Amino acid sequence: MKKYTFTLQSNSMGGVISEREAHTASGGKNISPQLEWINAPAETKYFAITMYDKDAPTTSGFWHWIVVNIPKTITELSENAGNIDAHLMPAGAIQCKTDYGTIGYGGPHPPVGHGWHMYTVTVYALNAPIVLEENTSAAQIGFQLWAKTIEKASIVAYYQR
Repeated sequence: MKKYTFTLQSNSMGGVISEREAHTASGGKNISPQLEWINAPAETKYFAITMYDKDAPTTSGFWHWIVVNIPKTITELSENAGNIDAHLMPAGAIQCKTDYGTIGYGGPHPPVGHGWHMYTVTVYALNAPIVLEENTSAAQIGFQLWAKTIEKASIVAYYQR
């Protein structure tokens, strides 16, 4: 029986998305949150991180951040690691294209008056790397995450405009 639970936590992101994490188009700073995880399964080979908005007015939600193939020795991402120009992502980790059509972190920017959106940040403990091609879609990455996940842990935060 496992004694400890795989857990994701953040020193910068709380239950409501702050101006720091919100997209610049929403008046925010578009800074990805600091994240750390503990008690990963022993058989973990890689980690992945996603940020997903299930309340986006689409038929498939909205992917705000996808990072895959984080080495198993890494257990934390610093604040702003999602900014590809800051070069804060650990070696080996790959940031993928979001539903904004860009690579790296894209903060919340729901439609004005659409109400509260729920943003789920998840860390996945994986048993194998995610295989990518130049234009691998978020849905294809999601399918691989589903197939290769040993355990996962999430933080939920909300935002509205």
